[in-house]
Amino acid sequence: MRVSAIIDRVYHALEEFGASCSMEEVVGLCPDLTWNQVYLAIDYLNKTGKVRVTLDPDRTYSVQAYPVTTDPSHVSSRQGHVQTPA
Repeated sequence: MRVSAIIDRVYHALEEFGASCSMEEVVGLCPDLTWNQVYLAIDYLNKTGKVRVTLDPDRTYSVQAYPVTTDPSHVSSRQGHVQTPA
């Protein structure tokens, strides 16, 4: 499986789940992928601002997908720029 397909698979699984979940739960959402594949996909998605990774008080990492916005006037603080309508 190509890396881009793995990343897409993990992101869509998180979108469908819709709530924050642990890393172990993400692996469960993608049973066709290895733990390493899921971890690397989450690392990439976090660095590109498509998911949020947080550390809970019980020392568990939680992951949640950011919703995709199609509104061109949306201000994105994650991307560090403002898009304005033409």
